[in-house]
Amino acid sequence: MPLKVFDLQCTHHHVFEGWFQSREEFDSQLERKEIACPVCGDTGIERKLSAPRLNIGHLQAPSPGNIDPAIARRELMRQVREVIKQTEDVGENFADEARRIHHGVVPERAIRGVTTPDEREALADEGIEVVSLPNIVDDDKLH
Repeated sequence: MPLKVFDLQCTHHHVFEGWFQSREEFDSQLERKEIACPVCGDTGIERKLSAPRLNIGHLQAPSPGNIDPAIARRELMRQVREVIKQTEDVGENFADEARRIHHGVVPERAIRGVTTPDEREALADEGIEVVSLPNIVDDDKLH
């Protein structure tokens, strides 16, 4: 079974990864204060905004020399479609909405949108992690 990998942060701003069987398992452990910072032991943990990741290390990845470009593009398109299905498009308001989520002004949710390089850098400086998706020209095939 693939594990969910979350970026976590303690109240002292130490950032670390946590691996869980499900979001529900993470929530349960967090509520019981079973998650502690590996640096300082603090149990005041919050999940940072991040792209969803799964630990699927048990699957064998093809070596770079053996990847068929057409298969790789199809897989990339499949993954981008999945991200689109699971996120809300906030368009040009991405940076502002990411800040509002980060500061707890609005409920946490997965969002996507557009930022400038300067906005991405400013978000990173504020401790707000974002992941850039490839620019897919043929976006009518994504839905």
